[in-house]
Amino acid sequence: MMLSKPFRFVVSTYLLLTANADTNTVRGVQQRGLVATTKVNLGKAGDYAILTKAGISTVPDSTIKGDIAVSPIAATAMTGFSLVANPVGKYTTSTQFTGKAYGASYIEPTPTHLTTAVSDMETAYTDAAGRLNPIAAKTNIGSGAIGGEKLTSDSTDGGVYTFGSDVTINSDVTFEGSATDIFIIQMTGNLIMADAVKVTLVGGVLAENIFWQVSGKVEVGTGSHLEGILLVKTSVLFKTGSSLNGRILAQTACDLQEATITQPEN
Repeated sequence: MMLSKPFRFVVSTYLLLTANADTNTVRGVQQRGLVATTKVNLGKAGDYAILTKAGISTVPDSTIKGDIAVSPIAATAMTGFSLVANPVGKYTTSTQFTGKAYGASYIEPTPTHLTTAVSDMETAYTDAAGRLNPIAAKTNIGSGAIGGEKLTSDSTDGGVYTFGSDVTINSDVTFEGSATDIFIIQMTGNLIMADAVKVTLVGGVLAENIFWQVSGKVEVGTGSHLEGILLVKTSVLFKTGSSLNGRILAQTACDLQEATITQPEN
């Protein structure tokens, strides 16, 4: 019997997902899900360099390459930017970012678009948290102190690293792999970077393929540099002169202190 195209598509998708699925114990809980062979889908949240639910503040001047947005809180929660209103009321602009600023209090369709983006941000966080780590050697490295480490990814484990604690970066960290390798760094605590340290990508690794799933807060020290997509349950702080090549997707607030945030090209 010949299968219809829609049916063949559903079957093929099921087989693909099943082939990449596994059952494992992560943080003491048995889970079934996908290993990190595919990127975390950011959906409409990927339209923003910074997206938060509770506000974005800057100690001028910060530099942001991309759009910023807040929802469900009103646009007044974006502070320090000296926002300039758009005549039609759908967005604002600032000399501190190259794109536009959007808030839930602006006129339609902005609120509707932001509701979707925030929902997609939450879904992406859950996805990243549920990815499997089949490699014991990539669990709780250094009890969360990963300064000086070289993190790798391959087709077998997909570069999932799991920490049942804070993750601290007190010296430089390197991600090594190719442009197609995916990294997911899962943690039950906070992500804390010391001053004047950096994350470096070698071998073609892309910031857009690195996902930091943080159950707590993120704090990046003065003059430090971070790479990747921040999927954060609570707050984000970038101290003076710090920088990120990636995105900030936070479920509370983001505070910048003369920081530089550059969204990936893709």
